Amino acid sequence: MKEFKFPDVGEGIHEGKIVKWRVTEGETVKADQTIVDVETDKAIVELPSPVAGKISKINFHEGTTVKVGETLVTIADGGEPVQAAKAAPEVPKPAPAPAIIPSQPRTSTSPALPVMATPSTRKLARELGVDIDTVHGSGPGGRIIDDDVKRAASPSAAVPKSERMMPPPALDSDTRIPLTGLRKTIAERMSYSKAHIPHACGMDFVDVTDLVGIREKEKASLAQRGIKLTYLPFIIKSCTIALRKYPSFNAHFDDARNELIAKKDINIGIAVDTPDGLMVVVIKEADKKTISDIAKEIEVLAELARTRRILLEDIKGSTFTITNVGSVGGTFSTPIINPPEVAIMGIHRIQDMPWVVNGQIKPRKIMGVSLCFDHRVSDGAIATEFTNLVTQDLEDPYLLLMDMI
Repeated sequence: MKEFKFPDVGEGIHEGKIVKWRVTEGETVKADQTIVDVETDKAIVELPSPVAGKISKINFHEGTTVKVGETLVTIADGGEPVQAAKAAPEVPKPAPAPAIIPSQPRTSTSPALPVMATPSTRKLARELGVDIDTVHGSGPGGRIIDDDVKRAASPSAAVPKSERMMPPPALDSDTRIPLTGLRKTIAERMSYSKAHIPHACGMDFVDVTDLVGIREKEKASLAQRGIKLTYLPFIIKSCTIALRKYPSFNAHFDDARNELIAKKDINIGIAVDTPDGLMVVVIKEADKKTISDIAKEIEVLAELARTRRILLEDIKGSTFTITNVGSVGGTFSTPIINPPEVAIMGIHRIQDMPWVVNGQIKPRKIMGVSLCFDHRVSDGAIATEFTNLVTQDLEDPYLLLMDMI
């Protein structure tokens, strides 16, 4: 009898919701045959059977949330007896969400979940002689913070931040909306980023009049090839050129070892607005692709993200992220770095503005850009040089145009 457990699919995913069973109890399956679709906070994952055999028991209804390590099904093989076959359990009617959802402490009978704590918090636990595996986290998503460790060492040593920052009592007319799924993950990652990364941000304007003209000229011909040409592929291409010259921005930061890891490949993350919140899809080895290739890939990945059909490999491994705030009309922003990356570029609305060209004021197409970076690994001067190189290519995009096909 083989117990098939919900595997660790990476990317910090600890749980998922059963979307659809592809099999019923008593059904014979082949090895690697998809048996269930599970929705994580990032994507819908198709899980294949690890062995050939018959489905002996399905342990969860559709719509149920399961933790990593819990047994999804048992599979009988090698002539083992099988329970009487029956249809997969019906989807239970959803119960109304409670007003307050308390986090559950870890117990010895529940599946072991990774302890979420920063290296500095782990160090503090060692110094105070606290077993961090026994500490209940009060931070975002159950993360263990310094106050939790201090309180475990001496209950009177610290007042948790959650108690110091309690909101006023909710009114009867108020509505509590628990953060779940992708929104919960975004909250945890952004809280971690702002708490642990010293952000600095530089802003500039870019004259993209010529770029607007090129895009208008070329978009019809590319549309005949089924490619929707936006400004984003040009921006991605200009960023890859700058990242080759300034590799410290194409990097990850290792908090545990206090080291910068310069990445060989340039994988550009693109923030996509989905009904559940922002999701970052990744253009792998973007520097080796043409502008038209990038345009097509953006379109495909964005649609997969919006419909939650994106594969995990398409949201992993980014080395530098671009967020297009201008697509919804934003003029300027200070984006939050996507850890473990060390920089993110914000692209903003293109608008008509008076601009000085060769000593004369003329109407031009002007776009705002911002570069937020980890001040531990770079300084303002280098960040400005990086942004200048990007803006130079966007202001004189004819060299980029040679890379259209």
